[in-house]
Amino acid sequence: MARISGVTIPNEKQVGVALTYVYGIGPKISDSILDKAGIDSTIRVKNLTDAQTTKIQDVINDGYLVEGELQRIVVQNIKRLKEIKAYRGIRHTNNLPSRGQRTKTNARTRRGKKSTVGGTAKKAATKT
Repeated sequence: MARISGVTIPNEKQVGVALTYVYGIGPKISDSILDKAGIDSTIRVKNLTDAQTTKIQDVINDGYLVEGELQRIVVQNIKRLKEIKAYRGIRHTNNLPSRGQRTKTNARTRRGKKSTVGGTAKKAATKT
């Protein structure tokens, strides 16, 4: 099991895909990292040598923000938006979508499970 940037990446996958398990590295950045390191992206992780692993780690450390450092910056940005009471910050505070999606019918992922509000049903007619 290879560890890159504090993340254990899966042995059976190709290196190009396995690097995407690190927060902040997607398919495109994974390819550019492997190009800079001079490693073929189709090699399996279990076939990597220690030298290749350290070369990948060095390339990541030199030019990319990943894992905890990147997450810390994202949290700081959201906190700043909340403090200055920006529109996006208010949406984050209220647990609503912050990028313009509709909320009347959708947004269940962000808003949570639907809760029915009582008192909306018509009252039954009573005999007098």
